[in-house]
Amino acid sequence: MSDIIRRDPRAEWIARNRLHPLHAAMQPSQQSWMGPNGVLRKNVHGVGFIGLNGLKRIDRSGVQQGAGSKRSASVEVQLPLHQVAAPAFYIAVVPDMVGGRLSSHDRDLLGLAHQLAGADGAVLAVVFGEPKETGFATAGVDRLLRLDGQGYAPEQQVLGLRAVDNQFTPRHWLLPDSRTGGGELGRRLAASIGERPATRVWQVKDGQCVGRAGAGLQDVVQPAPRLMLAAVECAEPVSETRHEALEVQLSTAVVPCLPRIEDLGAVDVDPAAIPMAEAEFILSGGNGIKDWGLFHKAATALGATEGASRVAVDDGFMGRERQVGASGTWVTARVYVAVGISGAIQHLQGIGACDKVVAINLDPACDMIKRADLSVIGDGTAVLHALIVAVDNWRQGAKQSAA
Repeated sequence: MSDIIRRDPRAEWIARNRLHPLHAAMQPSQQSWMGPNGVLRKNVHGVGFIGLNGLKRIDRSGVQQGAGSKRSASVEVQLPLHQVAAPAFYIAVVPDMVGGRLSSHDRDLLGLAHQLAGADGAVLAVVFGEPKETGFATAGVDRLLRLDGQGYAPEQQVLGLRAVDNQFTPRHWLLPDSRTGGGELGRRLAASIGERPATRVWQVKDGQCVGRAGAGLQDVVQPAPRLMLAAVECAEPVSETRHEALEVQLSTAVVPCLPRIEDLGAVDVDPAAIPMAEAEFILSGGNGIKDWGLFHKAATALGATEGASRVAVDDGFMGRERQVGASGTWVTARVYVAVGISGAIQHLQGIGACDKVVAINLDPACDMIKRADLSVIGDGTAVLHALIVAVDNWRQGAKQSAA
């Protein structure tokens, strides 16, 4: 077992949220506090422990004083289970599932569906192919339906969704209004079932939905239609309950159609040619990088777009167009790996919309470590070497399996 302390951002958020039902359980025991007259008070009964011989011993390691709070924050929290045995109706959600996993946009959509379902309805998530996601229960999915689907096949997907519509008759259809498939699929489904959708919806309340219009400068308020294409941050994601995520099946098989669109697969793109604002995987270096040649080699091996902090740009190691932050480029990557970046406030503002942040740094107390979803405390050079070796081994194994 590694001695590296792993952060749990969810547990830390619960510890900060006083309205959360598990807030009290995540609070460390208070051993000292400031009295009303400015004198520091200590809980003499809370210091130490009872030894084997019945005598009280003083623990000077700091564990009982709150120093072990980071490790205690990683304790798994058991959320209350939300069950809907006999749903009165369904709210159907078709997430994008980019890379086989739920994105932050998908989780916002499931949060909106949970609001519309209430206590009597159930959230039905319809996914295509074999997803890699394992957190459907904590994301707010009551029923899960998997449909066959490989690659880009919107016509076949619409036929599958129509079969779902005939069997479950959802009260509302929710799809993300995104460029990664949800926007196109939602408009195709609307034309197929004869519904006029509400687009760029950012709020649904009291039977009314509010959508953006006029280049995002105006709001359109209308009665909530049966099919809605929701924007980012349309609702708060589900965080206080876990759901059953029971798998359901279609009663009839979906008849395959003759596609008029042929999927030729993904096109290889040079990561260096992708604009920073559109990159989904960014490897960013800062003042802690001592071997920039190794950094470029690691970016090539990982297939990542290169980024840099302002310090690295000012020192001439990277171009100004690669600077990430409020004074550079605001990025929205799905994975952002920061190597040797301490985390200035301008840099943290620039990566605020990133889905997952990985920090590699020698300083466990820097701000980037606090912001990261996964932290690696160690030398950046050694970690980059290990990443290159791991990627090479994986590719060799893949080639042998294919052979």
